[in-house]
Amino acid sequence: QVQLVESGGGLVQAGGSLRLSCAASGLTFRNFAMAWYRQAPGKQREVVASIAKGFTTTYADSVKGRFAISRSSAKSTAYLQMDSLKPEDTAVYYCNAKSSFSEYWGQGTQVTVSS
Repeated sequence: QVQLVESGGGLVQAGGSLRLSCAASGLTFRNFAMAWYRQAPGKQREVVASIAKGFTTTYADSVKGRFAISRSSAKSTAYLQMDSLKPEDTAVYYCNAKSSFSEYWGQGTQVTVSS
């Protein structure tokens, strides 16, 4: 059974930092590209950052220079370091694992940035 378990969300003031973690189990982690998505109330889910199997990273324009995605094969975990947080970063953040044959989602973790 595949599980993606996010952690690290919470309430933070504008300008602060949070580090999200996504622990994967039940899959061969090295075969999956990992990504973080977010969904704010009343808005569509959007991709925030992704990291390929070969560690190539991409970022949404809105988070470039503030967020950093990484992965640990040893721990089967993906991370999202979020710095200089803004109120508009408030959303539920979801972890995504995708291979050529399958795709999985975590349950989401709430990030709230107060002004």
